[in-house]
Amino acid sequence: MKTDIQIAQEAVTKPIKEVAASVGIKEDDLELYGKYKAKLSDDLWEEIKERPNGKLVLVTAINPTPAGEGKTTTSVGLGQAMAKLNKKAIIALREPSLGPCFGVKGGAAGGGYAQVVPMEDLNLHFTGDFHAITSANNLLAAMLDNHIQQGNSLQIDPRQIVWKRCLDMNDRVLRNVVVGLGNKMDGMVREDHFVITVASEIMAILCLASDINDLKARLGKIVVAYDFAGEPVTAEQLQATGAMTALLKDAIKPNLIQTLEHTPALVHGGPFANIAHGCNSVIATKMALKLADITITEAGFGADLGAEKFMDIKCRMSGLKPDAVVLVATVRALKYNGGVAKKDLNEENLEALAKGIVNLEKHIENVQKFGVPVVVTLNSFVTDTEAEYEFIRNFCEERGCEFALSEVWAKGGEGGIALAEKVIHTLETKESNFKPIYEDELSLKEKIETIAKEIYGADGVEFAPAAEKQLAKITDMGYGNFPICMAKNQYSLSDDATLLGRPTNFKIHIREVYVNAGAGFVVALTGAIMTMPGLPKVPAANGIDVNEDGVITGLF
Repeated sequence: MKTDIQIAQEAVTKPIKEVAASVGIKEDDLELYGKYKAKLSDDLWEEIKERPNGKLVLVTAINPTPAGEGKTTTSVGLGQAMAKLNKKAIIALREPSLGPCFGVKGGAAGGGYAQVVPMEDLNLHFTGDFHAITSANNLLAAMLDNHIQQGNSLQIDPRQIVWKRCLDMNDRVLRNVVVGLGNKMDGMVREDHFVITVASEIMAILCLASDINDLKARLGKIVVAYDFAGEPVTAEQLQATGAMTALLKDAIKPNLIQTLEHTPALVHGGPFANIAHGCNSVIATKMALKLADITITEAGFGADLGAEKFMDIKCRMSGLKPDAVVLVATVRALKYNGGVAKKDLNEENLEALAKGIVNLEKHIENVQKFGVPVVVTLNSFVTDTEAEYEFIRNFCEERGCEFALSEVWAKGGEGGIALAEKVIHTLETKESNFKPIYEDELSLKEKIETIAKEIYGADGVEFAPAAEKQLAKITDMGYGNFPICMAKNQYSLSDDATLLGRPTNFKIHIREVYVNAGAGFVVALTGAIMTMPGLPKVPAANGIDVNEDGVITGLF
């Protein structure tokens, strides 16, 4: 079987102008980045904003396992299948981070015959959005330290600086650093920290902003530090807002590329779902809804993270409403949740399947709590058996879910027709009664407890003393009505990555809480979650190369 990158490199790619024309986008509304990539102009939104919205389908998944699930592959394949059924569909995805590309996970362009292209461009520098976000983040950091150096008229307390520098790379040694070493002119010596770019508040702001004016307003609200009196200091007070906006003026425009079968794909923004809110940009999603009959988007990791944040943060702020949810699983992943070792997943094991399917069950229940109809799909593997399929089909249908097999990895859009038909049937026959899981009026503590109990299945929440103080301060500052962005490991419903399936009799542990005032949410850090990942013992980067013809190999 060919590798993903070989399939992508052998694809016949249409000029992006032709792909745009298929959904009524004129050439004048494109800002071209070569032949196969473009940004959509600001003028396009003014032309289409009064059109009725199409249907919005969210693709999410069970908790990820080493056995693989294939959420992005499903999203891409479903879009391709919709096109084969003569539906005008657009896919709205996140941009990949370089961290996972060179670490463990690899890229995020889909897989097999359900990919977006150009795959190498997307997984590497693409149109420069992440570089712009990184630059804006670090400009603010530089202006903050410069303000202190140049007299500190805002009376910033160097011990209470909360703004961190960022880099779009897994680099563990930058988690905790000391800056300002050298002589007096090199700045004040203090402890500093880095986060990965996808965890930066500026990434969240870009993805939640409705336009450039909203972007600017949100940037100005960023809390960078506290003064000696304990009052917040903002980016606006540092007079950094205009310059940051200048760096982001092109990054805020959605990117248009295509699938292997030429279905349009808007790929824009890329916050992680375990440490950020895990959804592509509001602007791209809203544009897709005006341009297509069906928009297929995804949210990162399992439904306990990405889907919950899509519903409780993105939809709450933007007014978006999902019409259906596709919940992705595999037979192999469910058996892994049932205790089967990775090396034994190829063997039929109905007992382990029955034990592990409780993870899928919990995610079905969670999505249904938001009032949205669910379609469960299995990414098929050649080692799956009919008995395993039948067991899962019956399990899902007993819980009011449509069910379909997906073969998009091997067959592209053709392999997703059964799934597409189930999704269309759901859109046509079932009503979405979407509402967030908690109300704005609840306290921050109550919101955290609601997510922990209702979504994770925890018995309760234990707050570290520092978190208790931070919650009280954030509430006193006037941010108590903000939604919660939980930072939690992706592998388990709990904050212990080793607890697979559907854990019971556990508590969620909140060690730190901080406000992203510009993004408009409060982040709660659980367990040992890191905002700057590290590389594994053998990084994916070890296998990436370029030959004498400039062809990249090893990217996946």
